[in-house]
Amino acid sequence: MRYAKGSKTHGIAPGEYARVQSVDEKQNHVTVERENGQRLSYDPRRLQGVTLYREAERAFSEGDRIQFTAPNRDQRAANRELGTIEKLDDSGNLRIRLDSGRSIAFNIRENPHLDYGYAVTSHSSQGQTADRVLIHVDTEQGGEKLINRRFAYVAVSRARYDAQIYTNDKTALAEGLGRDVSHRSALESTLVSEPPIEQKSESPSSLTRERQRTIERDFSPGR
Repeated sequence: MRYAKGSKTHGIAPGEYARVQSVDEKQNHVTVERENGQRLSYDPRRLQGVTLYREAERAFSEGDRIQFTAPNRDQRAANRELGTIEKLDDSGNLRIRLDSGRSIAFNIRENPHLDYGYAVTSHSSQGQTADRVLIHVDTEQGGEKLINRRFAYVAVSRARYDAQIYTNDKTALAEGLGRDVSHRSALESTLVSEPPIEQKSESPSSLTRERQRTIERDFSPGR
């Protein structure tokens, strides 16, 4: 886990890392081991700006596509930003060319939040565009909150020229992509709940008399 804001009470500096050792559900306490070996127990509700990560090994090579799994303020790299490894040495020094065209360099120990960038989730792909998109949808693992009309729009609209969808069940996929999960706005709800406003209208006879007077004025002698 990474403490983005840190904690003066517990002496945790911003950007510090720790590893979860145990969780006490009854007391609502978590015990972590800091990088200096110190163990610390606290109520996680009292700390903000804490992000959890799962550690995994990755074998990178020059030319690999990568993505950042956390923002890097020093290098001005956003979360899920994509790039290509231009240079890599045995000491962990990297030079990455971002898709935006900018090149950045750092040591992997300074920012270990990297992953392969050959595939991204629909959520993290928002704002990105590619010439061609391959979309993988597993209807057995995805539920109503994942497979719906909003997901279909975000995933397919990432492509400039071509989008292909791969799934295990075409029928279930069609039903899921037709599901509307949009919510009414507060304004829409107000408009629906408000009773219709009654408008006063003139009687037919009054309107007829008014029209008659107008016609007589328009066609009276001398006009």
